[in-house]
Amino acid sequence: MSENIAFIFPGQGSQIVGMGKDFYEKSPLARDIFEKASRRLGIDMCSLLFEENKNLNETEFAQPAILLVSAVAFKLFQENRQITPKIALGHSLGEITSLISVGALDIYDSLELVRERGLLMKKVCEGKDAGMMVVIGLDDEKTELICKEARENGKQIWAANYNSDGQIVIAGIKEDLREYENKFKEAGAKRAMLLAMSVASHCPLLKDAQNPLKEKLENFIKDEFAAPIISNVNAKHYKSKKEAVDLLEKQLVSPVLYKQSISEQKTGAFIEFGGSILKGLNKRLNDAPTYSITDMATLEDTLKLIG
Repeated sequence: MSENIAFIFPGQGSQIVGMGKDFYEKSPLARDIFEKASRRLGIDMCSLLFEENKNLNETEFAQPAILLVSAVAFKLFQENRQITPKIALGHSLGEITSLISVGALDIYDSLELVRERGLLMKKVCEGKDAGMMVVIGLDDEKTELICKEARENGKQIWAANYNSDGQIVIAGIKEDLREYENKFKEAGAKRAMLLAMSVASHCPLLKDAQNPLKEKLENFIKDEFAAPIISNVNAKHYKSKKEAVDLLEKQLVSPVLYKQSISEQKTGAFIEFGGSILKGLNKRLNDAPTYSITDMATLEDTLKLIG
């Protein structure tokens, strides 16, 4: 099985207080990575991740925190088993983390990159009262049609994350999202609920962040891909710096095609590094098992299961 494994990485929304603490307490390698990350960012990553605080849910802090834990989980796995994945991919932020796993990004450069990404997203959304809403139990076509009708009526809402059949996240202006909450329910949605988000990811509201992010991508991404990445933008493979820069710039304003990326993959197993949210989605999308590495115990379990 070890030659037919896909690596996957979670995105924003997967953060919880205490994530990564078991790695930090039990692994010298993890402690070293945490300490170097703190110095590179000028942020006490242990306090951010292990103590109750408001910052962990703010995008400019959440993004490096999630990436750090995922990267540590990957590095600890790699310390025990040198495996080149068949493919790698992630959900939104996780696509950037996936570049670490194929050698196209340095872990500390990537932390600076996603910190800047979060700051840019926050800046362009300031004063817009932007947000996101999850819609459950409605098919893609109906959801897209309601969003389209809303925009024709001067509202700003877009389908942003295609997570699984019957689960789409919508991005836009909170007032518009609230106004259309009942429209989604009247169309058959089991639930339409605003998320605790202050940015509107993967929609045109982020267009002013594209060029500044592209400069950072150009600076940090290397043209060294040990395996292909699947793009959130088009659910297709890429394996070069040029493609990575172009697609990750577009990713800011394009919906995440996670469902489409996973459902057609022919792989022996998926390994999710640093979270378990994608494992839950994958159960509905692909028959291959997903193993999640969130602490030292699940790391050991995964190493045994993949043989």
